[in-house]
Amino acid sequence: MTGWVTVAGLGPGAEGMITAEVQAAIAAATDIVGYIPYVRRIAPRDGLTLHESDNRVELERAAHALAMAAEGRRVVVVSSGDPGVFAMASALFEALEAQLDTFAEVDIRVLPGISAMFAAAARAGAPLGHDFCAINLSDNLKPQALIEKRLALAAQADFAMAFYNPRSKARPDGFGRALDVLRSHCEPDRLLIFARAVSTPEEHLRVVPLSEATPEMADMRTVVLVGSSLTRRVGRFVYTPRSVPE
Repeated sequence: MTGWVTVAGLGPGAEGMITAEVQAAIAAATDIVGYIPYVRRIAPRDGLTLHESDNRVELERAAHALAMAAEGRRVVVVSSGDPGVFAMASALFEALEAQLDTFAEVDIRVLPGISAMFAAAARAGAPLGHDFCAINLSDNLKPQALIEKRLALAAQADFAMAFYNPRSKARPDGFGRALDVLRSHCEPDRLLIFARAVSTPEEHLRVVPLSEATPEMADMRTVVLVGSSLTRRVGRFVYTPRSVPE
């Protein structure tokens, strides 16, 4: 039996946002590997083994998936959103690089998913309609000083921004510091969208000016979208124009 490993994005939460390509890979899999809540989105069936693991063991998870594929298993590594956006695709290739001689011949595929920032932007209107960037506010894998530098430079360049992992119980102060950086470089009426649990029954969107934003508005299920200086409201929607004046 020829094995393979596929890294697949499950989208932001709703079953309807899982692509047909990802659904086909899951249907063909013998093993599903991933963070506990993502694996639990997969329905059990005969012939399928579910491998749940904690959120901070990405490299071990990736190495396990590669090893099973090398043994002939058909493995799907699941991520929420898109697997290439702060998720498991990069971890898999990091694990591959560490053991390339062992796993060089493993068949690897990456299947895209709908990222939380795109699902949130679609709900709000088109806040990412011009140049934008995505920044992970977690300092688990990079220094806080680097996060704040990137925030400042992105604000100075007038990008719209999408913030992932803005605030957790272990990092209650980081998002407040991010808001302070924004306030140092952006006008008080800059629009922020707090999009929580988009596409799930707990979905909630809130649009506020920067002057009214508080750290408590975000948690780990929230994507925060920050408009550029040109982003504005039209009715109940928020959008960023496609052009920038000379």
